[in-house]
Amino acid sequence: MNIHLIPQIKNSDSGNFFVLAGPCAIEGEEMAMKIAEKLVTITDKLQIPYVFKGSFKKANRSRIDSFSGIGDDKALKILRKVSETFHIPTVTDIHTNEDADKAAQYVDVLQIPAFLVRQTDLVVAAANTGKVVNLKKGQFMSPESMKHAVQKVLDCNNENVMVTDRGSMFGYQDMIVDFRGIPTMQQYATTVLDVTHSLQQPNQTAGVTGGRPDMIETIAKAGIVVGVDGIFIETHFDPANAKSDGANMLHLDYFEGLMTRLVAIRKTINQF
Repeated sequence: MNIHLIPQIKNSDSGNFFVLAGPCAIEGEEMAMKIAEKLVTITDKLQIPYVFKGSFKKANRSRIDSFSGIGDDKALKILRKVSETFHIPTVTDIHTNEDADKAAQYVDVLQIPAFLVRQTDLVVAAANTGKVVNLKKGQFMSPESMKHAVQKVLDCNNENVMVTDRGSMFGYQDMIVDFRGIPTMQQYATTVLDVTHSLQQPNQTAGVTGGRPDMIETIAKAGIVVGVDGIFIETHFDPANAKSDGANMLHLDYFEGLMTRLVAIRKTINQF
């Protein structure tokens, strides 16, 4: 994909939202290809512009023994294979300046995690690659304050930037989505709603992040009604045994039904 990725995924003939979807982490080639094939089939059928998501490594872990990846180069090559096989763009998280340069050789969108979105050097490193930069809104940041993160990318002469809301921290172990933030952030960037991380319940007693996957459809429907540009969703064919964030992922079997209902809602909203 090229620098025209954002207009391409936003301005589809279907009038649909776009979707960033896939597993939390790349666990291996077979699982990534299986998930990608299923998602491509569904999104093609429903005319939803689609970007495959998969983290090539997981640096933000609750415990030192939590799964962090299968190896950077191996995972990035899998992401490239997904892109080349299915002719779709891909997105992955980065955590360091070196990650930006490395991942940019393999993927189309570099995603800045919510905990790191105020790290100027990291944002600038991502922007300087010329790739699309997806800024996850910090759980501790207001929608208005994300304008400054967006401006950092623009100041690097890179207009390919979008923001993703993943909820705001409420207490210590819950997230709340303030839907007022979507039109606020749309004033200065393409805006995505992360409907799975918004339902995380971080750092439970056992040191494992929990979640409320039963609320995924509720959050997603509300986002579509408000008019969000895109939906971010992590999905897996076996969430219970996924190596990262399984507790808040959508089972792959439910993806088509959810997308079908969201498309119907968007079509209704577009009439007004």
